[in-house]
Amino acid sequence: MGYRILEKRELAPGIKLFRIAAPLVARKVRAGHFVVIRLDEKGERIPLTPLEADPEEGTVTLVVQEVGKTTRQLGEMDVGEELANFVGPLGNPFPVRKYGRVIVVGGGVGTVPAYHIAKELKEENGLIAIIGARTKELLILEEEFHGISDELHITTDDGSYGRKGFVTVVLEELLSRGGADLVVAIGPVPMMKAVVELTKRHGVRTLVDLNPIMLDATGMCGCCRVEVGGEIKFACVDGPSFDGWLVDFDLLSRRLGQYRDQERLALTRYEERSSRSTTSRSASEEAQARRAQIRFR
Repeated sequence: MGYRILEKRELAPGIKLFRIAAPLVARKVRAGHFVVIRLDEKGERIPLTPLEADPEEGTVTLVVQEVGKTTRQLGEMDVGEELANFVGPLGNPFPVRKYGRVIVVGGGVGTVPAYHIAKELKEENGLIAIIGARTKELLILEEEFHGISDELHITTDDGSYGRKGFVTVVLEELLSRGGADLVVAIGPVPMMKAVVELTKRHGVRTLVDLNPIMLDATGMCGCCRVEVGGEIKFACVDGPSFDGWLVDFDLLSRRLGQYRDQERLALTRYEERSSRSTTSRSASEEAQARRAQIRFR
């Protein structure tokens, strides 16, 4: 059984949304869950966090940033094509309950799981959202966050939209002004680390969602191990949500960088093969056109 792509659209340069038919998964997905997909039988397994799921329609919506070979391949797939595998939901759902005043912070494509969590938290909590990106053209899900937030603050590193600076600039002001009962932070490791350092000073409990290197997603391989409170945890079965105050972000950052060179090499080789294939196809089409011209002279 394949998992058909029903919708595809670009949210920002290199960031695409896919709505995929996966009825069994759609029935059970909650905020905080993730799925593992594989494009074809020879492809690698990659974990992705749903933006949302529609049980009645039987669809799961994913947002993908093209940063490696597999995500680039996925970005080139079209509506009507099918994924070979779509496994989930995996991990533990986010602990959604009544907290009080909640601030949800999303950075980059971390705004995707942040939105799903914020949407469920909104039902019983006052919700303030802060979303950030490097520049305006990379900012995603602004309209979606507007629809669920009591307050929405936007930051860009270069000041091209919203407040200039990092998300922590706004968070510092909010915590100093009115505090919070819970902060949720999801995004690049340096961002989450900075948020946690800030919330520690203000004494505000903070939950983070971690996305380390992952392989089997069942807790057997140990690839996704993280250190939380001095203990080894597996993000795939113990997480992905953890107490941010206890996470060793420096260790997580080092582990995420272990295979960066191999990932770049795989992407480079894929791009080279794609380029050669395109060149060969263009030459073949050109030759066919010349033969057709000769035939009809």
